[in-house]
Amino acid sequence: MASIEFVKVSKWFDRQPVIQNLDLTIEDGKFTVLVGPSGCGKTTLLRMIAGIDPQTSGSVLIDGQDVTRIAPGKRGVAMVFQNYAIYPTMSVRENIEFGLVNNKVPKADRTRLVETIGETVGLNDYLDRRPSTLSGGQRQRVALARAMVKNPSVFLMDEPLSNLDAKLRVQMRIELIELHKKLGTTFVYVTHDQVEAMSMADTIVLMNKGVIQQEAPPEIVYRKPRNRFAAQFIGVPPMNIAPLGNDNTTFGFRPESVVVGTEPGSFHYKAKGEIITREMLGAETIYQVKTTEGQAFMVKCLEDEFHVDQEVYLGVPADKLFFFGADEKRVEEQDARYREFMERLRGLVHG
Repeated sequence: MASIEFVKVSKWFDRQPVIQNLDLTIEDGKFTVLVGPSGCGKTTLLRMIAGIDPQTSGSVLIDGQDVTRIAPGKRGVAMVFQNYAIYPTMSVRENIEFGLVNNKVPKADRTRLVETIGETVGLNDYLDRRPSTLSGGQRQRVALARAMVKNPSVFLMDEPLSNLDAKLRVQMRIELIELHKKLGTTFVYVTHDQVEAMSMADTIVLMNKGVIQQEAPPEIVYRKPRNRFAAQFIGVPPMNIAPLGNDNTTFGFRPESVVVGTEPGSFHYKAKGEIITREMLGAETIYQVKTTEGQAFMVKCLEDEFHVDQEVYLGVPADKLFFFGADEKRVEEQDARYREFMERLRGLVHG
């Protein structure tokens, strides 16, 4: 196991800064997920750890050692790629032991290691098969097993589930969580999928445009987003955001925090509107409601009680409201502006 530290790290591509003066510590033994939109810098950080694409300036430390001048193969890390990068002409066994053969590990030791790791990832019945005969999930396990055989102190994973179908992604997420618990090794996982980040991470590092927006456990990012970007990136559907005034201040609420009814209720924020879309998803239904003021809000309900074009009333309790200042940072309850924003919102009540 090993911790990872970025100290004043910058990265430039073609004279354009992608990351500037970034500081970040990834804890030893944790499952850390780097998440954000395409081009935010998350894969760039992963490749710096691996040594594939070193930083322009600053230092990367693994377990306290500056690895800037250490070759990728000697950093004690193993990387699992999006496209698996397994050899189609080799059997599963040959793929897994490829690195061991290169390192001249004796055959008996190779056999023992491959079979032990094959059992861990559920591949022992497939060791003599070619990758082309395997499912996407099985090929992903081959890539994992090939990384595990190195006994690395850090696993790096670059969107490893993005090529799988939705059902298999869910299954593989569970398997990766269980594998992390089994190994107790530091996992650094890159994804643009916030559902993956929320379901798998001990710690989320949310990035945008090369800057860390928030670093915290998933439940903290969800319940206490640091800024408007974090509030809207994490959550499905995303948080509803609307203007609070002409000074770029806004208020927000989660779709599941809204109470929908055919009569107005007693809530701190309430509005009258009309349902313009309905998505019935089985255990829940998502409505899009357009208020009389022209705002479009997403609402998540456990019951499928309403229909398109129906007039409804929305209500949000005071403790479910969020406020964001002109700088887009969340205004906390102890902030003097919080009460002012609550009163200002009361003036926006409609219906």
